[in-house]
Amino acid sequence: MTCRYSNTDWQDVLYNSVRRTPGGVVDAARYLTERRGRGIHPESLRAKLRGVNGDEITVAMADLLTEWMEEKAGGAEYARDWIQAHAVQQGLAVDAIPPAPPGGWKDEVTALQAKVMLIAAMAGQIAGTTAETVADNQVDLEEKDRLALLFRDTRTLLHRAERNLYRT
Repeated sequence: MTCRYSNTDWQDVLYNSVRRTPGGVVDAARYLTERRGRGIHPESLRAKLRGVNGDEITVAMADLLTEWMEEKAGGAEYARDWIQAHAVQQGLAVDAIPPAPPGGWKDEVTALQAKVMLIAAMAGQIAGTTAETVADNQVDLEEKDRLALLFRDTRTLLHRAERNLYRT
């Protein structure tokens, strides 16, 4: 039976991110064993990541897995997605703000203007996606995931625009 994992539940996000990283759960278990000085079998780690039979991953282990993903996948952006999902479940918003691209814009004013135009386009995309989502008066898991990513991407761009504003 295939399990469907959500982009909105922090444990699912962490499990998906570990599986996505080169070496997957097996390499993650090896890394945890080396870092903690305590063995963990890949299937035990998988059970903790999936929350099977009451097994749960600790925050300390999740932090180590984040470190592993960043090292293994060259600073993978998805390594911290579980933190964002957990924050949202707790009523908070946490957003990674990527550094400005090398070469970037010729000046901060131009960068600010370009970002505001992108934000407006994203707002239109959010409105269209929301209209499609609620047309049947229900919001399914796939629709939640799609909207959550749009909201997150828009917030990140808003943070980047704010950074440009303070640099002008």
